[in-house]
Amino acid sequence: MAFYRPEPTMQEHLAALIDRLAADGRPGLHDRIAVTWVRYDQSSPVTGSGCGASWADQKLIYPASVVKLIYAVAAEHWLERDFLLDSEEFRRALLDMLADSSNDATGLVVDLLTGTTSGPALRSPAWEQWQQQRLAVNRWLWDLGWPELDRVNCCQKTWGEGPYGREKAFYGETNANRNALCTAAVGRMLEAVMTDGVLSPPACQRLRTRLLRSLNQEARAADPENQVDGFLGEGLPAGSTLWSKAGWMSQARHDAAWWCLNNEPPSLLVVFSEGAELAKDEALLPAVANNLALFATSD
Repeated sequence: MAFYRPEPTMQEHLAALIDRLAADGRPGLHDRIAVTWVRYDQSSPVTGSGCGASWADQKLIYPASVVKLIYAVAAEHWLERDFLLDSEEFRRALLDMLADSSNDATGLVVDLLTGTTSGPALRSPAWEQWQQQRLAVNRWLWDLGWPELDRVNCCQKTWGEGPYGREKAFYGETNANRNALCTAAVGRMLEAVMTDGVLSPPACQRLRTRLLRSLNQEARAADPENQVDGFLGEGLPAGSTLWSKAGWMSQARHDAAWWCLNNEPPSLLVVFSEGAELAKDEALLPAVANNLALFATSD
């Protein structure tokens, strides 16, 4: 069961949009895109109050840097439970992980969440203990009891060039243990952050502050890695307020966004796209966001 009320009109519109985008020079798009789209009726919605539509939203996909949203929520949970010590350096890493999508900062966060470090290969029994500790975030996700999180995997750091040593071994010979998320899982977590539905209101507010993006053209031009251009934020109407976390690598271009325009009720949109061609496609995600945003304002 979805965390929103399925809306047939939205579902028809989303399916037709994917058909048009596929016909516009993107063969195979239907099998390489996943979407969760939710609209809300109130300016300050509560968890589970939206209506929506989806496409392949249960498909597990390598999430690239979108997994940093999960690690950030886990970090705030750990802090609330006194599972780790707060520090200025840890807060700096959390900010850089979300605001700038820093892989180095993410490495520190994962180390602190799990009590592990990177390095050379380990021998048993230390290797088995290390692997169990690395599953700490997964165990927390599963304990939430959300069906969208049943099969996800969030246990790996993010990399610029790739893992080495024990990190490489932890991926497995065929990378079978790499991170995996579906758009439904990301959508539910983002909604929970935006509606105070997973942590205390102060903790959710800290996360929202780190996720806030500027749509100002000058600010975006000054920051080539702004997580707006080439992603969902680029397609939003002028004057929108955007909170988002993008992910991009050679085989993926993803984004998870929550936005509102003026005092209108917000919308949530998570889009994952797979494959080298779509990873280079800077027009796809903005086109999806623009079309669905216009649908929302045409009612």
